[in-house]
Amino acid sequence: MNKDYYKILGVEKSADEEEIKKAYRKLAHKYHPDKAGGDESKFKEINEAYQILSDKNKRTQYDRFGQAFDSGGGGFGGFDFSRGQGGGFDFGFGFDPSNLEDLSSVSDIFEAFFEGMGVKKRKTYHRGSDIEAVKEITLEEAFRGMVVAITYETFVACSHCRGAGHFAKEGFSKCATCGGRGEIRETRQSFFGQFSQVRACGECHGQGEIPNKICKDCSGSGRIKSKREVQINIAPGISDGQVIKVVGAGQAGEHGAGAGDFYVRIKVRPHSVFKRIGDDLSLKKDLNILTVLAGKKIEVPTLSGGKVNIGIPAGFNLKEPLRISGEGMPRFGSHGRGDLYVEFDIKMPEASSKLKKALEE
Repeated sequence: MNKDYYKILGVEKSADEEEIKKAYRKLAHKYHPDKAGGDESKFKEINEAYQILSDKNKRTQYDRFGQAFDSGGGGFGGFDFSRGQGGGFDFGFGFDPSNLEDLSSVSDIFEAFFEGMGVKKRKTYHRGSDIEAVKEITLEEAFRGMVVAITYETFVACSHCRGAGHFAKEGFSKCATCGGRGEIRETRQSFFGQFSQVRACGECHGQGEIPNKICKDCSGSGRIKSKREVQINIAPGISDGQVIKVVGAGQAGEHGAGAGDFYVRIKVRPHSVFKRIGDDLSLKKDLNILTVLAGKKIEVPTLSGGKVNIGIPAGFNLKEPLRISGEGMPRFGSHGRGDLYVEFDIKMPEASSKLKKALEE
């Protein structure tokens, strides 16, 4: 139920701006929440009434329709609803703001707005939906890169009618439902009165004409269910969770509309030996302290399948990982490779009498 803002402020409907301002100040002072005996709820109600009645456009809307349409600049989209004629809104070019209840997006609003000015929107069909798949690979495959074929079921363009859903050479007939206009005007009753709305004709899909011969293979939709195979190029160094996009490999649209895209999300399985950290790799290696003391080289495996022999530099802190330059993952989309870090797990040998004597000497 709409509030009576004049009654809330205690003024007549004919009150001028000065009378409304005086009434507001008096009541706001009386019911301010910070004052003894103040009433926060009443104070908010007084403020609401003043915001409407002190604004010329909002007050005009409230007087006419029992409420104000707060959209900045007075009325919807900067237009003044008070300029309407009779009991409804008339902008002078056939745009009916009551239709906003049925418009689902801002683009719909502008389409309705310009259609009212006589500008016809281009009749198109919706493109096909995008498809997403997950491809799991090993860390070695991510290292080398690969080309993989992925097969999936989706809508593809009908080969018989080439995705049109009909045969143009057989000609077209004017749509009897919309009379060739491609749109239908609907009239409905609302609180504000009778309003009209224009929508695309469902019989001819907004085209204004119906093909004389429909493709039987796809029942006129221009697409059929079928399996599709796509070659995916996985570049060396690809990361876990990275997405590869194949344009136009998604679901085919109806009546020759564009196809959606195909997205492949890469999942790299964890490795039993190597751990990936960005472009770098790390592994743990058991190390006998005698090997270090003897100055022997240590054999370390690499993800490429080879091995490298490294020596422990003098004064090196074995608690820190040892870096082997250029033995990590390929840098995706660029040259070079990351590094390999070896974390040592120090193993102490059994201290025999011979070893103790050698250490003492």
